[in-house]
Amino acid sequence: MKQSIAHIALVVADYDEAIEFYTKKLDFVLLEDTPQSETKRWVLVAPKDSECQLLLAEGVGEEQQSRIGNQTGGRVFLFLQTDDFWRDYENYVSKGVKFVREPKVEDYGTVAVFADLYGNLWDLIEFSKK
Repeated sequence: MKQSIAHIALVVADYDEAIEFYTKKLDFVLLEDTPQSETKRWVLVAPKDSECQLLLAEGVGEEQQSRIGNQTGGRVFLFLQTDDFWRDYENYVSKGVKFVREPKVEDYGTVAVFADLYGNLWDLIEFSKK
């Protein structure tokens, strides 16, 4: 049996501002933006050549909107693996991405924590070569 995670839903306040952040600041690719109704869209973004994709889901109603930016209670939510930590770190800093924990070299690799446009926390990580 072969399984994989295809999409991870990320609740956002606005489709277009989220698309702008992920494609312009993080250099993700907009894979799909298909209207499903007057207010709902199927929006997929991902790093180039990534198998797992983010489904940007605009929060509807008070409960969903209350989760925007804090889907995991303040823990790091997503882990963006890179093959060149310093290249991507410097690129993101130059584009105004807010890092909330500075780069740190650990046994497992080099890592820093950044916040997306809503405050969700991400690890930018380059794992050590073994």
